[in-house]
Amino acid sequence: MSKKLVPVGLSNRHCHLSQADIDVLFGEGHQLTNFKDLKQPGQYACEEKITVVGPKGSLTMRVLGPARNQSQIEVSLTDGFALGVKPPVRQSGDLAGSPGAKLVGPKGEVEISEGIIAAARHIHMHTSDGEAFGIKDKDIVDVEFGGDRGVVFKNVLARVNEAFALEFHVDIDEGNAAGLKNGDEVEIIS
Repeated sequence: MSKKLVPVGLSNRHCHLSQADIDVLFGEGHQLTNFKDLKQPGQYACEEKITVVGPKGSLTMRVLGPARNQSQIEVSLTDGFALGVKPPVRQSGDLAGSPGAKLVGPKGEVEISEGIIAAARHIHMHTSDGEAFGIKDKDIVDVEFGGDRGVVFKNVLARVNEAFALEFHVDIDEGNAAGLKNGDEVEIIS
């Protein structure tokens, strides 16, 4: 059987904003400006940045587009310490009961009551990759990285959809600890 290799995409702190929050932070009717396309089709890093202010400190982060239904702040656990919040490890969009913060942009400020998470490890894969690997949407797999600091990442959620491109997402804390960099490959082992 051939190896199930997946390219790595390290996830640094970033935010997804609702259009209502974009309007307050950057001005009514503002449209996000594409700085750089990301590997996932239709997703892009924006020119725009905001400052997230927590009880202990603040962090500046890039906005990712396009706009979403609800604003979401994705940080590492280390970033959570800097902000003074304890972000739950969750899948994107699972924001209920997560900490909130003040968001500051060039034109205004928004208080969100929830929305800060540390994104759980996951693999985006196109349906053809899922079929080739024998993996269905929402399967949980383990992923191995050899490298100098070999590690096995357990409990990785597979997100299989025809709109996705094959990529393993892990936050910067975990990636740095394992010696991972963008473009490295990991292997699905279970």
